[in-house]
Amino acid sequence: MTVSPSDAYLSGDPPVADCSCMSFSVAVCTYNGAERVGKVLEYLYVQTGTEKFGWEVIVVDNNSSDQTQETIQHYQSVWQGSVPLRYCFEPKQGLAFARQRAVEEARGKLIGFLDDDNLPGTDWVAKAFAFAQSHPKAGAYGSYIVGEFETKPPKNFERIASLLALTNRGDKALFYYPSKKVLPPGAGLVVKKRAWLENVPKSCFLQGRVAGHQLPGEDLEALLYIQRAGWGIWYNPEMTLLHCIPSWRLTPEYLLKLCQTIGLSRFYTRMLSVQKWQRPVATLAYMGRDLFRVSRHLLRHRNNLDSDLIALCEFKLYLSSLVSPFYLLRKQIGL
Repeated sequence: MTVSPSDAYLSGDPPVADCSCMSFSVAVCTYNGAERVGKVLEYLYVQTGTEKFGWEVIVVDNNSSDQTQETIQHYQSVWQGSVPLRYCFEPKQGLAFARQRAVEEARGKLIGFLDDDNLPGTDWVAKAFAFAQSHPKAGAYGSYIVGEFETKPPKNFERIASLLALTNRGDKALFYYPSKKVLPPGAGLVVKKRAWLENVPKSCFLQGRVAGHQLPGEDLEALLYIQRAGWGIWYNPEMTLLHCIPSWRLTPEYLLKLCQTIGLSRFYTRMLSVQKWQRPVATLAYMGRDLFRVSRHLLRHRNNLDSDLIALCEFKLYLSSLVSPFYLLRKQIGL
């Protein structure tokens, strides 16, 4: 008989971690996640293969106004075994601040980031720890992430699936070369604490989709700092993750806004991987490429932009990327 994480959690069978040394910290960042975060904790409670190393779970409450704290307190009251469940409150709104707080609070040398809608495979922690042992020069590595959709995604959704952190780069470990300009999402990401603390600013420029600062890409910004310092970034398909995507995240309003804000943040992340003396030329090169993409996309989809949501999302992404330098300049000088 298959036992679900909820059944195993409620049965009271505790996890075991027979090691006093804390090697791994799982950081669950949540905002108003009272109805979601409990399920993540139940999946973490039944992790297997972790007997030979010490690990912990930290929930970072990012200024929630619901019953998130009370929910965590309930789980702490019934949490058994030697895996600590800790809670901390981060008053500064934004995922960038929550991630930074998690790194500062973590006792482990490795930190695995989960959002409150990420359900890890039952061996996710063990596979994440093992990858670090076999790849000592890896500063960070991402998971294989599949979506669990509340409603059916729109036609051709796979073309923008990566923008919702869905990641499938094959069944073998993959190294992200800096020249490819591609990195894993923050959901399901594992980082070395040392690599983060030595290279990522305490306050990143990109803070996420929060009031007054609608610029995502905070995880990408942090990874670029780590990569620029010489650490390797990898994809580990053995770390499997389920990303629960509610119906409201598949609406035209949400998807179009997502593509627009990601595009607007692109100039900043692009310039992080370019030497300062190269930036004027790189700016012109990127703008030329974006202008080409916008023009080509309009030619290809000029007759169906109104009826093809994904084509319209792609157009929003390309157009926002094109105007990104001007948008960021305007924000920096306060216009």
